[in-house]
Amino acid sequence: MNQPTLASLATELGVSRQTVSNVLNFPDRVRPATRAHVLEAIERSGYRPSAAARALRSQRAMALGLRLSQRRNGISGTIVDGFMHALVQRADQRGYRIVLFPAATNDEEVDKLIELRRSLAIDACILTDTWYGDTRPAELAEEGVPFASFGRPWDGVDHGRWADVDGRAGAREATNHLRGLGHRRIGFIGWADGSPVGSDRRAGWVEALGLDPAGADALTVEGDDSVLAGAQGMAELLGRGADAAVCASDTLSLGAFTETRRRDRGDVRLVGFDDTPISRTLGLDSIRQPVEEVAAEVLDMVLAQLADPETRFEGRLVRPSLVTHERPDFLAT
Repeated sequence: MNQPTLASLATELGVSRQTVSNVLNFPDRVRPATRAHVLEAIERSGYRPSAAARALRSQRAMALGLRLSQRRNGISGTIVDGFMHALVQRADQRGYRIVLFPAATNDEEVDKLIELRRSLAIDACILTDTWYGDTRPAELAEEGVPFASFGRPWDGVDHGRWADVDGRAGAREATNHLRGLGHRRIGFIGWADGSPVGSDRRAGWVEALGLDPAGADALTVEGDDSVLAGAQGMAELLGRGADAAVCASDTLSLGAFTETRRRDRGDVRLVGFDDTPISRTLGLDSIRQPVEEVAAEVLDMVLAQLADPETRFEGRLVRPSLVTHERPDFLAT
C-alpha cells in the first residue's frame, strides 16, 4: 500500500495541495471547519510530514520545549502524564517533536528555554504548573520566545496564550450532583498549600451551596495531597455533621473513602477530581479533566504564533465533566 502524500490527501478531500500544507504549517490561515476535516483525514491515513524537508523550508527546528514535571503523587499525577501524552501525539501529527528537559525552578526553566531557542533547538515552548506571581510568560515574551501554557495567569497581566480546565465549574457540578442525591451538609476536602487550582475548585463548591465565609470555613478541611490527609479530613468533616464531600483530588477522595468504610458509613457520598483508575476501580464519582482538548488548544496557539508572531489570543477555559461509577460488588455495603 502506497504511503499517503499531500497530493493524495488533497485529491481525497477535494481541496488544494496548498490547503493541506497550510493546515500543517499555517493552521490559522484555514477555516476551522476545513482544518478539522483535513486533520481528521491526516490522522486516519497515518500521513506523517517530512520533518527534515519542513525544517529546511522554514528554517525551523520543528521542535517545542517542555519542562519535565517533577514527580507527583502516583494518583493525581496522571493528569500531567495525560496532558504530555496527548501533546506528544498531537505535535507528532503536525510534524513537531517535544523536547523534554529537567528544571528544578521556574528561573532555571526560563533560562533553559531561552538557550534552547537561541541555539535553534526549539521553535517555541509550552508551560505548565502556573501559579500566583508567575513571571515566566513575561520573561519569555521579552526574549521573543513563543509560548502557550496549560494553566491560566492567576494574577497580573493576562497574555491570552493559555488553555485551562474550569475547575470552578467542575466543583459546582460535583456539588450539585451530591445535592441532587439528597445530601445537604456537603463538605470540602482541599489542599493547604495555597494552590490557585485548589482555591478555584473550592470557590465552585462555595458558589453551588451559596455559603458565606463562616459557613464555608465550617465545612472545609485542608491538608496535603495524600490518602492520609483525605482520611483525616473526612473524619473531621463527619465530626462536623457532613453527609458528603467534594474532594480536590482523587487522592483525597480515596483517603476519605477509606475513612467512611472504616466507620461503616456507606451513606456518605464523595466526588473527587481527575477520574483516575483508582476512582473507577472503587466506584468513586469524579470530575474528568479533558486534557486532550487542552493539549490541542495549547498546541494550536503555539503554531499560530510561529505562523504569525503578531497573532493575539484569548485564553480558553475547557469545561470538565462529572463521571459516575457503579460501586463494585466486592465493596457493596
